[in-house]
Amino acid sequence: MVALTEKPQKRLTIQVKDIATDTTAVRSLDWDRDRFDIEFGLQNGTTYNSFIIKGEKTALVDTSHEKFRQLYLDTLQGLVEITKVDYLIISHTEPDHSGLVKDILQLNPEITVVGSKVAIQFLENLTHTPFKRLIVKNADKLDLGNGHELEFVIAPNLHWPDTIFTFDHKTETLYTCDAFGLHYCSDATFDEDLEAISPDYKYYYECLMAPNSRSVLSALKRMGELKKITTIATGHGPLLHHNVEELVGRYRTWSQTQAKAETAIGIFYVSEYGASDKLAQALANGITKTGVAVEMVDLGSAPDLQELRELVGRVAGIIVGMPPASENANIQAALGTILGSANPKQAIGIFETGGGNDEPTYPLLNKFRALGLHVAFPVIEIREAPTENKYKLCEEAGTDLAQWVTRDKSIKAMKSLGAELDKALGRISGGLYIITAKRGDIQSAMLASWVAQASFKPLGFSVAVAKDRAIESLMQVGDKFVLNILEEGNYQGLMKHFLKRFAPGADRFQGVRTQAAENGAPILTDALAYMECEVASRLDAGDHWIVYCTVYAGKVSKPEGITAVHHRKVGNHY
Repeated sequence: MVALTEKPQKRLTIQVKDIATDTTAVRSLDWDRDRFDIEFGLQNGTTYNSFIIKGEKTALVDTSHEKFRQLYLDTLQGLVEITKVDYLIISHTEPDHSGLVKDILQLNPEITVVGSKVAIQFLENLTHTPFKRLIVKNADKLDLGNGHELEFVIAPNLHWPDTIFTFDHKTETLYTCDAFGLHYCSDATFDEDLEAISPDYKYYYECLMAPNSRSVLSALKRMGELKKITTIATGHGPLLHHNVEELVGRYRTWSQTQAKAETAIGIFYVSEYGASDKLAQALANGITKTGVAVEMVDLGSAPDLQELRELVGRVAGIIVGMPPASENANIQAALGTILGSANPKQAIGIFETGGGNDEPTYPLLNKFRALGLHVAFPVIEIREAPTENKYKLCEEAGTDLAQWVTRDKSIKAMKSLGAELDKALGRISGGLYIITAKRGDIQSAMLASWVAQASFKPLGFSVAVAKDRAIESLMQVGDKFVLNILEEGNYQGLMKHFLKRFAPGADRFQGVRTQAAENGAPILTDALAYMECEVASRLDAGDHWIVYCTVYAGKVSKPEGITAVHHRKVGNHY
């Protein structure tokens, strides 16, 4: 990700732009939002994009976040009389896009809400208000007149199960909501600056779309049945117009790579229940960090049982989010199918979903255990609304399960390096360091030796961080941390402590003496020296990120001490 050099402070603004014939974008610009759920650390804010299409009839595609309520509604009323809007198209029901649906319904009770069957069901629970509705299926059409014939594309799991795309045949514009978007706030309506947006575009894909790569490929196949797409009107960030072919091609390449992964893990949950969706997403993020593919299945959407049986049979691991305790025949049949298709070579993990009426976890876990499955992590219990710490625990649990199912592959890869090359590479030595980081209530640490000074102006160094490290998500561009330098002859205790394999969510600093740095990260009291740092950029290096960091403060506690050195004999592992 690349941070903008100049960014307005504490601003919520609206941008109105005509983007095609009879078509206007209403973009809510959230300049300073720095977090988006647990998975996103935002450096460039975000936008919530809404669209007006005027034919003989008028359609509004999506709304905005509730924080823009008055600003958005006033702007919308200035563009079109809300009481005369005929259709409200719901791409999906996540609050950042449908946060003002209830307001629109109150202002225009006669409006017809258009969406997938799942979206309409979700909206009924969100609005608690009767409304006119039009449920659409794949390839259904809606004629607004004056050539604006809208065709709908069902695109489930991108990234909610209720998602649809909408294609306007007259303007060749495809409205995709989350898909092909990015969290990037600027005055540029379109994607003119490909270089500037590319890092955020990929980061957004990795966080949201990579766990649903097969769904992305299915959506791309359906998009291929449409005529030429000139513009992709996304729900976040700039609209794609100048680089449509290139950016859609990246989605295809990334998703094909992800879908071809030799190993996959299935996550089975009921998306509309409790915090299932976000918890499952956090688990998926932890899994994909290891290069393992994810198959996400919403048990509440009545999945085909034969397809479910085949999926469970081919995955290496199973994660189940507990559904509500009910007599829902479809959900119970799906759970029975998962149990009946599991095998002893697989790993299992179970998480509560916090809906207040979860099925009990341990009877189900014991059934999997009796089948011989390996329990990859303790049951994740949800006793209150999930916090960032709980989502981080889920991410780490997903990583642990993925590492277990790929353990044989990892050992084989280590043995594949030629013996002489392995020994030669191992002669590259490095110092010993502990990186500590904190964001909000989340903190983490790791032992590092691949650290090297990289620049004088500004003062900076690089560090290699494995992609499946727990601390990796706390080392995004703009994140601050501390580099603790260990002392020769006095490092064994700290090294032994931080080399331990910690359980998901465990306190890395229990029993370790620390004090807080100005940036909030822990300073290890027994370290030789420390530096306060900020992540400036990241380079993809296969199974590691090369993280370039600038230094703005530091201190040596023992001037006579020297840095501990790590000598290896092999180069295929730490």
